[in-house]
Amino acid sequence: MPATFADDVISGLHASPKRLSSKWFYDETGDRLFQDIMAMPEYYLTDAEKEIYQTCAPDLLEVIGQTTFDLIELGAGDGAKTQYLLDHFIRQQANFTYRPIDISAHALLILGDLVSVRWPNLPFEPIEADYFSALDRLGKSQAERRIVLFPGANIGNFSSEDAVAFLRHLGTFLQPGDLLFTGFDLKKDPAVVLAAYNDAAGHTAAFNLNLLTRINRELGADFKLDAWRHWETYDPMSGTARSFLISQSAQTVRIADLDEIIFFEPYEAIAVEISQKYSRVEIRNLARSCGYTPVRNFEDERGWFADSLWRKD
Repeated sequence: MPATFADDVISGLHASPKRLSSKWFYDETGDRLFQDIMAMPEYYLTDAEKEIYQTCAPDLLEVIGQTTFDLIELGAGDGAKTQYLLDHFIRQQANFTYRPIDISAHALLILGDLVSVRWPNLPFEPIEADYFSALDRLGKSQAERRIVLFPGANIGNFSSEDAVAFLRHLGTFLQPGDLLFTGFDLKKDPAVVLAAYNDAAGHTAAFNLNLLTRINRELGADFKLDAWRHWETYDPMSGTARSFLISQSAQTVRIADLDEIIFFEPYEAIAVEISQKYSRVEIRNLARSCGYTPVRNFEDERGWFADSLWRKD
């Protein structure tokens, strides 16, 4: 059974070192704050992948071929980028069902409104769940192929070991010949990477701190936001960006609904997100180690981001 918000909060805050899962960033306020992040000049990822999605649809549909297919999107959000694929596929009279998956009911509501207005005849079957439970709920398909979209460099939110485990697990829901289209943030100038997660306007800090606000609201905790600050690091050797919330002093936090008290040392950190960057060789090796054959990388003009198309072996 998937872990609940409360389960994850308690297990994470009792861990050593402490951690909170980034998947819980996305309540209604988190969705809005992430829209602010995507609009920042420093946050290159959204525009880079948008550029790819605006141009890749014809080539992607050519690889899919003349067949019925399910278009399954993991972490669909509001469909801002996927709309370019949907537009082209519908214009080409492709026979498919769009099955977006997202943990945020608010994001799926926005996406549903978009679909109903722009493509009212598109078969649309959203699933509100995390990746793993949604995959379990997909069941068998009447379509001949499954095409899985995993955009936004979300694979970078997994550690290397967890990324392999996730991609192999995903493969158990695919048949040979099914396709996976995954976004990867490429290794680049460390200053560019660090600025994307530590913007001058403070949107990323607000986004991360909103996780504490959510714990306060939903679990009756008494986190004092002014006693915490956002901290970001990037290691150009490993390609790992990490986000933390830092306790500014010794403090005790009560989580009333769970009858829990958590003590924090001065400057103790809570790890809240990992954002892994990849080289092109690492992408290719990851595909092969997880049971896929790399087909093609689609990159933005600057070569900062790649959506990699893999075929299930």
